[in-house]
Amino acid sequence: MNIKNNISNLQQSNLSDRSRYLSGTSRNDLLVVENLSVSFIQYQSGMKQRNLEVICDLNVNVRSGEVVAIVGSSGSGKSLLAHAILGILPSNAKVSGTMIYNGQALTNERQKAIRGSEISLIPQSVNYLDPLMKVGEQVQNTIKTKDAKVRQQQIFQRYQLSKAAGILYPFQLSGGMARRVLVATAVSGGAKLIIADEPTPGLHPEVVAETLSHLKELADQGCGVLMITHDIEAAMRIADRIAVFYAGTTVEVAPIEDFTNTGEALRHPYTKALWKALPENDFTPIPGFQPTPADLPSGCLFEPRCQLRTAACGAGKPEMAELRGGQVRCIHAT
Repeated sequence: MNIKNNISNLQQSNLSDRSRYLSGTSRNDLLVVENLSVSFIQYQSGMKQRNLEVICDLNVNVRSGEVVAIVGSSGSGKSLLAHAILGILPSNAKVSGTMIYNGQALTNERQKAIRGSEISLIPQSVNYLDPLMKVGEQVQNTIKTKDAKVRQQQIFQRYQLSKAAGILYPFQLSGGMARRVLVATAVSGGAKLIIADEPTPGLHPEVVAETLSHLKELADQGCGVLMITHDIEAAMRIADRIAVFYAGTTVEVAPIEDFTNTGEALRHPYTKALWKALPENDFTPIPGFQPTPADLPSGCLFEPRCQLRTAACGAGKPEMAELRGGQVRCIHAT
């Protein structure tokens, strides 16, 4: 019962905050990603090379005080987007398009300067914690001021971590405590944009509710939160908008209110099919498979699996368009 109450409180708080954000000056974008493409140079047989494009014309934006959830199946480009924003892609990656943070271009030099301070990552796995260093010291290492220890203890108190927890090693922490340490590490530098990469899979329901509550709290305090997840249900608890990825691009961005009933308010056929495939809805599987980067259709990427497809769908890739308070990449969207 307590878990259900926590979820209900999160949803009610989210509705209240969303009205405040959408009606005020906080609509200003903190992060804008437009037409982002990421490709990798790969060697085939012998010394022959090929350019493998894994993200193409991807669009998403995040406002201060807002949670934007990115959902999609494995291989849709969710984590690659996070790595592109942070500037931690491998050396064989080629990036094109536009990324603007806080009104300025997010160049390689700027990424290095603000990574870990203004833009911070909450990684998917607690294995990112150094197993040979006490967790309090790990958080202190991310704080650049002279009072790092005092600041670390203040942050630990904020996330219900005792003073004694700071002298523990990661293996001595419970799963919930380790997740809190990851959040503490991400916010210790005063980040304005938080990227949470798959923060909930495999966790106990109480820990899931706690983790989501921490992310919602960060948005309430003015941070922009980009939450990458497979779990639409978790996204719906705290997100203001949901961006749906498919085969390396954005197919729809919709306000959270549109994810309801039978999904009639949604715009893209894939988003509607994804919604209906959830166990709590029709539990109807989506026929076919997401294409691999090496075998993408020439037109709409979802066209081979779409029940609405026409000859025009294969003629070219549709552009992202504004529709009913959201964005969609589909010529048949209404």
